[in-house]
Amino acid sequence: MKRDYYEVLGVSRQASDQEIKKAYRKKAIQYHPDKNPGNVEAEEKFKEAAEAYEVLSNQEKRELFDRYGHEGLRAQSSGGFSGFDSSAFRGFEDILGDFFNFGFGGGSRGGSRRQSRMRQGRSIEQLLTLTFEEAFFGADKDIEVSRNEVCQTCQGQGMKKGAQMRNCARCEGTGQVLSQTGFFTMSMTCPSCRGQGQTIDPKDLCQNCDGTGLEEKVGSVSVKIYPGIETGMKMRVKGQGEAGQFGGPPGDLYLVVQVEDHEFFKRDGNHIHATLPIHFSQAALGTVIDVPTLEKDHSLEIPAGTQSGTQFRIARAGFPVIGHPTRRGDLYVTVQLITPKKVKGEMRELFEKLAKLEGDTIVEKKSVFQKVKDFFEG
Repeated sequence: MKRDYYEVLGVSRQASDQEIKKAYRKKAIQYHPDKNPGNVEAEEKFKEAAEAYEVLSNQEKRELFDRYGHEGLRAQSSGGFSGFDSSAFRGFEDILGDFFNFGFGGGSRGGSRRQSRMRQGRSIEQLLTLTFEEAFFGADKDIEVSRNEVCQTCQGQGMKKGAQMRNCARCEGTGQVLSQTGFFTMSMTCPSCRGQGQTIDPKDLCQNCDGTGLEEKVGSVSVKIYPGIETGMKMRVKGQGEAGQFGGPPGDLYLVVQVEDHEFFKRDGNHIHATLPIHFSQAALGTVIDVPTLEKDHSLEIPAGTQSGTQFRIARAGFPVIGHPTRRGDLYVTVQLITPKKVKGEMRELFEKLAKLEGDTIVEKKSVFQKVKDFFEG
């Protein structure tokens, strides 16, 4: 059984692209064959991490995996999903180039490996509750979202107005530090400045955001709800997650849909079910009843002799198929006979007469089983 790709990289399902990339780099360095010669287990873990990164770094494949798991990826093509693109191994140094350099022997520091301060914003997830009618007709909604936005005090720079960044004392502005193990020399991200090569003097940090460039706010987001949406579906609102740091792109907002129950209707996929109470007289004599639907009343003919539990179908009165508004489900109406709780006066007299008439149709010598059988056979 393949492991969950998020578990392989050790990230949450809401991890941003940058977090996924960083986690992959860490695993790739840890299990790279050059660092683990002859270690079959390390080699398998290296391949597993590359496969996970190849999927989770691709937005289309990631959405398939989030929704359907490994089965969704296998079904992506008629030939089946082979696991990962072998190109994930090509140019290993390029894939990890933003973070590490590999070399043999002593090596030298060489040119600067300084990284940009920019960081992509975190994607966030929030519950979106809809009424039964909103899921049926669709809607335009403005929802409140609590998220980190660009700090208005420092305009996202993380430092006081007029302050300047200075070269990192640990890496001397290169953004990289050297680490040597045996015959390996690795250039890795400076932990002090996180690869930026520059730092902010603590006294110059923005007091409002503590140098992060972000502050928590509640904002309004407009979303379009398409007819036919149902509980459990996840909507992605691109660029409406948390703001990026220091000019980085924002994350995304994922809305998990929860549709409220209806007092009369029950949903089953794109079909709707309803129970319609009627009187004995209506069932016995037949009638026409106006049945409410979500759009308009529908005249439903109840034939004489209708039994309790009989189901009637009203075509195309169900939910639209999401993405295909011309396709609709049906409305199924189940008849349920109403038994009066209190019978008195003229009604009682009529029921007593009815009881006598119904009794005359039954031969008393028949067994109880035969009576029931005759009743259902008409």
